[in-house]
Amino acid sequence: MPVAKWNGAVLAKSDRFEEVEGNVYFPPDSLNREHFKPSATHTQCPWKGEASYYSVEVDGKTNADAAWFYPAPKTAAANIRDHVAFWKGVTVER
Repeated sequence: MPVAKWNGAVLAKSDRFEEVEGNVYFPPDSLNREHFKPSATHTQCPWKGEASYYSVEVDGKTNADAAWFYPAPKTAAANIRDHVAFWKGVTVER
């Protein structure tokens, strides 16, 4: 079961997930929401669409834009709508 961790905290854990381009996308109900803060950052992917970001906060430390998701993905990526993936030092263990 994939588990996302940063700074000693579990950010997400689920046996239901999607994997795209080597990234584990966790379903929205698997997130420990207390650690997520909305970010104003957005990026574009040619086939997935516009990504939105969260900063992750644990024990007073912030990892800016460490999580991303697609709230309105293109058709080819519909399976990851609102699912969250991680980078910037967040570890995903299986």
